[in-house]
Amino acid sequence: MQTATELFLDLGGKNMKEWAHGITWSTDLETGNNAIDSQHKELLKLTSGLVEACENNKGLEVLGRTLSFLASYTLKHFDDEEALQVRHNFPDYERHKKLHDDFKMQVVELIDQYKQDKNSESLRTKVNSVLVRWLLQHIRGEDFKIAEHIRAAKDAS
Repeated sequence: MQTATELFLDLGGKNMKEWAHGITWSTDLETGNNAIDSQHKELLKLTSGLVEACENNKGLEVLGRTLSFLASYTLKHFDDEEALQVRHNFPDYERHKKLHDDFKMQVVELIDQYKQDKNSESLRTKVNSVLVRWLLQHIRGEDFKIAEHIRAAKDAS
């Protein structure tokens, strides 16, 4: 099983590897906020569960449940993360919120595709790719900025 960091590095290259064995949480993904880190762990667990189910030829059975859970869980996670940004006067809040809003729309589109064709192998692959890529890139590229801002503000006070 790849660590999140190994997978993130793989995603940066032109030749993406398959995530046949899922991904695991690694400490270099920690933002320092226990609530947010716990939610990130849950999202990675969800993603790995889908990847594992796909490896065991049960991906289509799990896909609908995964999408449903993802839709509700990301709403809570994004609300919590956005509240944290507001509480700490994060200067890039509007752009970060737009990234969240765009991802929510992507999830809605995936759910719509699933409703139209529940047996689509290409949809299952797309969901895996979207989840893994977006989640890891977002944590490493965006959520770390929030964590750094909060740490800097605490250090300054």
